[in-house]
Amino acid sequence: MCPALGHQGGATPPSLPSQYKRCLFLLLPEPEEGHKGFTGSRRDGVSVGESAGVFLSSIILGRGAGYDGESIGNCPFSQRLFMILWLKGVIFNVTTVDLKRKPADLQDLAPGTNPPFMTFDGEVKTDVNKIEEFLEEKLAPPRYPKLGPQHPESNSAGNDVFAKFSAFIKNTKKDANEIYEKNLLKALKKLDDYLNSPLPDEIDAYSTEDVVVSGRKFLDGDELTLADCNLLPKLHIIKIVAKRYRDFEFPSEMTGIWRYLNNAYARDEFTNTCPADQEIEHAYSDVAKRMK
Repeated sequence: MCPALGHQGGATPPSLPSQYKRCLFLLLPEPEEGHKGFTGSRRDGVSVGESAGVFLSSIILGRGAGYDGESIGNCPFSQRLFMILWLKGVIFNVTTVDLKRKPADLQDLAPGTNPPFMTFDGEVKTDVNKIEEFLEEKLAPPRYPKLGPQHPESNSAGNDVFAKFSAFIKNTKKDANEIYEKNLLKALKKLDDYLNSPLPDEIDAYSTEDVVVSGRKFLDGDELTLADCNLLPKLHIIKIVAKRYRDFEFPSEMTGIWRYLNNAYARDEFTNTCPADQEIEHAYSDVAKRMK
């Protein structure tokens, strides 16, 4: 179970009524005329750029989005970006938005689009992948850690798992359930194989012992990367929803996946950005219909 989002970046999350939806909106300050760099500071106090300030002037994150009015809502895309910011060590402010009654200025920024989205220098980015690329490019070493994986294969690991899960959970025909479950298991097995396969840097060329099973914590090694920020929120949703509505659990023999999840649950960057299990279940209550 992941607890509701806690204290982060100096902001204390308020409790919101149930009509709030979880979202993420990044509002970046305009660069000063003639200055193409960025100003800001990290949580460890390191200043960035030529003057004091905060790189991310505000983040609007719909919190307390749950049906109970207290837990944050279910949105793996917002969680993905929040994890990235947390791992970067950026200081930011957290504000809330009611998506049913969005402020006019917010609607004008990206008409017809719900967060997560980002605006910088007059340009609005609504694609999560583009936002991720922007943050990785601008929040770069030496001031901020690089989060891109070293091994390209880590980016695509598990990329079909969520699609197979969606088909599995939306199916309402009992006679087709076995097929969809097998497809999901096949995708999970592929991910498990990758997690258990040693990465090149785990293999010592001078050792007489072969590394048969990887012992790494995450997709690309022992540190969280952009690949994990993308996959972990989705994998957690699968774990919660499949058990609740289809009595399906990740097989115990998939040791790579279980090692991966257990290591993720030990990291604040993941657990403190997760919605409560009940909120995830509620988000899928209309999707996972009873099979006939």
